Amino acid sequence: MTLDRAAGLAESARALADGEVSSRALVEQALARIEASQPSVNAFRVVRAEAALAEAEAADAELAAGVRKPLLGVPVAVKDDMDVAGEPTAFGCDGQFPPVARDGEAVRRLRAAGAVIVGKTNTCEFGQWPFTEGPAFGATRNPWNPEHTPGGSSGGSAAAVAAGLVPAALGSDGAGSVRIPASWTHLIGIKPQRGRISTWPRGESFQGITVNGTLARTVADAALLLDAASGNHANDPHRPAPIDASEAARREPGRLRIALALKPPFTAVRARLQPEVRARVLELAQKLSELGHVVEEANPPYGQIGLTFVPRATFGIAERVAEAPFPALLDRRTRDAARLGRLLGGAPLKAARRAEAVLHRRIGSVFESYDVILAPTTAAPPPRIGALLPLSGFATDRAMIAACPYAWPWNVLGWPGVNVPAGFVTGGLPVGAQLLGPAGSEPLLISLAAQLEAELRWHGAWPPQRAVTDSPAA
Repeated sequence: MTLDRAAGLAESARALADGEVSSRALVEQALARIEASQPSVNAFRVVRAEAALAEAEAADAELAAGVRKPLLGVPVAVKDDMDVAGEPTAFGCDGQFPPVARDGEAVRRLRAAGAVIVGKTNTCEFGQWPFTEGPAFGATRNPWNPEHTPGGSSGGSAAAVAAGLVPAALGSDGAGSVRIPASWTHLIGIKPQRGRISTWPRGESFQGITVNGTLARTVADAALLLDAASGNHANDPHRPAPIDASEAARREPGRLRIALALKPPFTAVRARLQPEVRARVLELAQKLSELGHVVEEANPPYGQIGLTFVPRATFGIAERVAEAPFPALLDRRTRDAARLGRLLGGAPLKAARRAEAVLHRRIGSVFESYDVILAPTTAAPPPRIGALLPLSGFATDRAMIAACPYAWPWNVLGWPGVNVPAGFVTGGLPVGAQLLGPAGSEPLLISLAAQLEAELRWHGAWPPQRAVTDSPAA
């Protein structure tokens, strides 16, 4: 027996534990879908067919022996910035990379929970941009409309889940890189508190602005993957108190005060919230009001937070470029960003890091009046494939900020956010909204997202243009 692609993470784990299906059958099904979809969706950089089947057989032996783990035998995917033993970690870069010796901490924890890693998903070069394209692997396409990007930089993970290739996947978020592709592919995307999911073998990724997060079709599945991947390496510098995300997904959030924040933070580039996206976010705000929450328009006091983001982001690029085995193959925009990062890597970087505590106090003051912020995840729907790829660095930055001005401040702060689907705009393109909270607020955000999901049932919608040969019910 097999399960249809609509079976999510929790349902797959339950069916395996109850003996309704084998892990080998689920993994074979996932691998077949991946193979069929690669010419059209191109979600994967590495497919671990032989290794995954061997791991599935080992999981079946454990299941037969009565072993029970949260994800025992369930196929999942991880973004290609995470180390998987025996596989290369190219992180979107061109060239042949050697296999790494051991799993990163997040992958190690997924394996400890019993998950089978079927492959590593595509991402743009060093995760810099909200599109997933490059000379190393081509273009990853949006299952909802293949002429458009699924977003980035976790675009491969988002496309894989949206197309039903795997029930859930890990991504990473340095300026919205989980939340943006989640919004553009009609998924739940959880960017957790910094340190919630380890980034080891890096204690901090991109000077602390990048965290690992989860992508799934339902809140419960995204929470389950978060629970499985959460935890720390002994040398991690950030170690937030543990949470139970799955329990939060089953809990009512209570009556909340919600700030509707439609104004993006100030940047040197003008960003305008497109009317169709604004309308979808306002509809979500209205639904929250109908659920009994108090929703008022109010914007966080962001100030000049962008001045602290640029040194951390560009110096993070410079660190990666210094490690790159094939620097001549890197995108010219990557090399330019690294040069800027080296210039900003002294006093400006130290000042940016020191400013975080001040930003926590100032921006955190909004939570004296409100429990949660509701904001657009992006200002625009996903751009067409190729629209940003040939641009200069300056033009790319302008286009990126114009389309995605809302997500990155929460990376500076290190606080959690959850993308939820907000509906569709012209062309059948998905857009999303983000629920944002202060440090450690994942349980509240997850509870609120689950309440919305119970009302709106967004997980019942599937891409009309099938990326693989069978339908969700096949």
